[in-house]
Amino acid sequence: MSIQSDKIFINLPVKDLKKSVTFFNEVGFGFNSQFSDENAACMVVSGHIFVMLLSEPYFKNFTQKKVADASKSTEVILAISADSREKVDEIVYKALSSGGKISNDPQDHGFMYAWSFQDVDGHLWEVIYMDESAVNQG
Repeated sequence: MSIQSDKIFINLPVKDLKKSVTFFNEVGFGFNSQFSDENAACMVVSGHIFVMLLSEPYFKNFTQKKVADASKSTEVILAISADSREKVDEIVYKALSSGGKISNDPQDHGFMYAWSFQDVDGHLWEVIYMDESAVNQG
């Protein structure tokens, strides 16, 4: 029996919730105000994917482990898809102009194009376009 789930909620600790919300708004993400307050903001990636930006003090209520400092270490790379190579570039350029930093140079594998950035807390985001017709042929 395999696990089947139709939604994913990613909990991400942030140092300054308002700064993070401003950053991701400028990148182009929307937020669900019904699930947002002074401790958390529900960022909508798609109809099935949500990133809960949680202030670090609030995030600490959900774990007994030390919260990693994303500016110094990496625990996860969040990868999102884009509809085209141009959209990948557009998202990353918006992130850079909003205070983000380059994580890696663009990677062009022919059928797949990716570029990554760090958000204002240092979390790594990779934006990927994949030509699915090229993938399905082989």
